[in-house]
Amino acid sequence: MATAHHDEHPSGLGRWLMTTNHKDIGTLYLLFALVMFFVGGAMALVIRAELFQPGLQVVDPHFFNQMTTVHALVMVFGVVMPAFTGLANWLIPMMIGAPDMALPRLNNWSFWLLPPAATLLIISLFVPGGGPAGGWTLYPPLSVQTGMGMDFTILSVHLLGMSSILGSINIIATILNMRAPGMTFMKMPMFVWTWLITAYLLLAVMPVLAGAVTMLLTDRHFGTHFFDAAGGGDPVLFQHVFWFFGHPEVYILILPAFGVFSQIIPTFARKPLFGYDTMVYATASIAFLSFIVWAHHMYTVGMPLAGELFFMYATMLIAVPTGVKVFNWIATMWRGSMTFETPMLYAVAGVFTFTMGGLTGLMLSIAPADFQYHDTYFVVAHFHYTIFGGSVLALMGAAYYWLPKWTGHMYNERLGKWQFWLTMIGFHLAFFPQHFLGLAGMPRRIPDYALQFTEFNQWSTVGAFVMGFAQLLLLYIVVQTIRSGRKAGAKVWEGAEGLEWTLSSPPPYHSFAVAPDIK
Repeated sequence: MATAHHDEHPSGLGRWLMTTNHKDIGTLYLLFALVMFFVGGAMALVIRAELFQPGLQVVDPHFFNQMTTVHALVMVFGVVMPAFTGLANWLIPMMIGAPDMALPRLNNWSFWLLPPAATLLIISLFVPGGGPAGGWTLYPPLSVQTGMGMDFTILSVHLLGMSSILGSINIIATILNMRAPGMTFMKMPMFVWTWLITAYLLLAVMPVLAGAVTMLLTDRHFGTHFFDAAGGGDPVLFQHVFWFFGHPEVYILILPAFGVFSQIIPTFARKPLFGYDTMVYATASIAFLSFIVWAHHMYTVGMPLAGELFFMYATMLIAVPTGVKVFNWIATMWRGSMTFETPMLYAVAGVFTFTMGGLTGLMLSIAPADFQYHDTYFVVAHFHYTIFGGSVLALMGAAYYWLPKWTGHMYNERLGKWQFWLTMIGFHLAFFPQHFLGLAGMPRRIPDYALQFTEFNQWSTVGAFVMGFAQLLLLYIVVQTIRSGRKAGAKVWEGAEGLEWTLSSPPPYHSFAVAPDIK
């Protein structure tokens, strides 16, 4: 009997290296994302310190460009995607009443591909010949002419993509085959729906990115000329292939966040989600439309007018299902008996901030206007409002919402609210002025700038440091909650019973025989 018990609860390092338990793997993903969050955040603070005033002061201009590239890749592939995958691992089996993920050992491998990939990405900054100075989009000819760091980056992207593909196969297999009896598709929690659709997006676009970086690699080392105009290739071809991956990718980053908002808001409004069916269809529409808008990143490359018009109208069309979702969240809150615990603060702020980012995105979709905005700080402000203001705020809300369930301990509510307000004040202070910088013509991805942009950049840098140091408080809260804190009951969010799934806190080590009580 003792040995059987030991098999069930392996201890020490072996538990984490060889685990096939979805909760342990979910925890690994979340901790990995947290570590990478601080790595990418440190890079962001170096970037902002360099831009505090004109003139070169903190880092070498070449290193600045390489670090801008790695900051973006770390945040997208090292923070947001692994963190949402961690949430998927933890929650999907319990939400659909499955004992575990469909392919537990593949699940373990999906995670353990990430640490070597992240290591490759970060050391690309420090190898001879310099890091990948092509921006996160890796555009040639920049990415063909840079040093060995670019090869490390390409290999890293392959590994990260492989992890995403395997994770997606697992999520799709789990949701399609392992739902508890009675758990029909239209009864699944919204978080499960958003992840099912996200997983299909990942399967469709990750191989496209792999193809693009492989062509880049052969251009660099094997004498092909895919993107080399002198050899009959076309650098704009890379942009088309990259953005065919890149635009669905931004929806991969945001759809699970929409799922999180759809779980948190009904709980604290104490009402069921308004318009569940339309939420499902809107999510699917966003995913479908994301494939036919890629060239709105490329209005300035010299496309035919008909092409620009097509991409302009298609892009504007995405605003419709997105608007449906925002309307439904507001309608869920409308006349609900709302309370504003930390998760709800994050959800409401996330919806608001993401909507602001969506509106600047609508401005960028207008082809003639985009000629003014393109490659300015306006674009930087726009995508930080969507990715930080949407995805990262959703992740923070999710952490506060589910930590009591996962650990059996309640977090410190007062500290949570402090961390929220410091993050939000720092965020808006950092990124709101960047809209004005962009409209005034400050180009992005530069280590230096003209004198008239100084004041807004100083505000921006101060905001970034406030926001960055607020995350040390998040770290403290998470560690404190895991280690101690008052006990959380079976129903964590009192007064919201029936709107959250009922499981013991913490849930059993394996999910066997604990299909949640779904109401």
